[in-house]
Amino acid sequence: MVKINKFILSLAVSIIAVIASWNPSAVTANSEGDALYSLRRSLFDPDNVLQSWDPNLVNPCTWFHVTCNQDNHVTRVDLGNSNLSGHLVLDLGKLEHLQYLELYKNNIQGSIPVELGNLRSLISLDLYNNNLTGVVPHSLGKLKSLVFLRLNDNHLTGPIPRSLAGISSLKVVDVSNNDLCGTIPTSGPFEHIPLNNTIRAFFPTFHPYPRS
Repeated sequence: MVKINKFILSLAVSIIAVIASWNPSAVTANSEGDALYSLRRSLFDPDNVLQSWDPNLVNPCTWFHVTCNQDNHVTRVDLGNSNLSGHLVLDLGKLEHLQYLELYKNNIQGSIPVELGNLRSLISLDLYNNNLTGVVPHSLGKLKSLVFLRLNDNHLTGPIPRSLAGISSLKVVDVSNNDLCGTIPTSGPFEHIPLNNTIRAFFPTFHPYPRS
């Protein structure tokens, strides 16, 4: 009986130690690392700029081109002009603390994931000078902290989503040199474009919808 009681006591102490050492932010950081590693696997990286993105590390905060806050949450991904090709992944939408997503001047193809609309902390979305196709996702209208939206010099099609007019924080919108059509939103941050100097926006020549 004494041995059993000692075993139970030892087990209880071990469980308490595990609970005390559990760090929820570390778990979150790991999930963010998984999301970024998913991006790495989808990209061709001839210059090995992603060589430090090791999924076996505790969190991605030690990876090059990744910045974290004091709670070890990923806040920046800086991969502009890195000679990357491939496509974006849905898992990017799991980086809920991300503020800056910089992937400009690469050779990234495919569509812009709808899941980027989950990045509610995002301030800057720079995907310009790639080979992106498809439409500008309506879900980007959920990015209420967004200030800079640069999607120019891709192969995007369709209209500018009306949902973007609801982002009052937008200061810079550039969707030029795409194959967009339709009309420019005229409400919200777009109301005074291009007369309002507080908002710099650059738009392509729009092709009107064909009449039926």
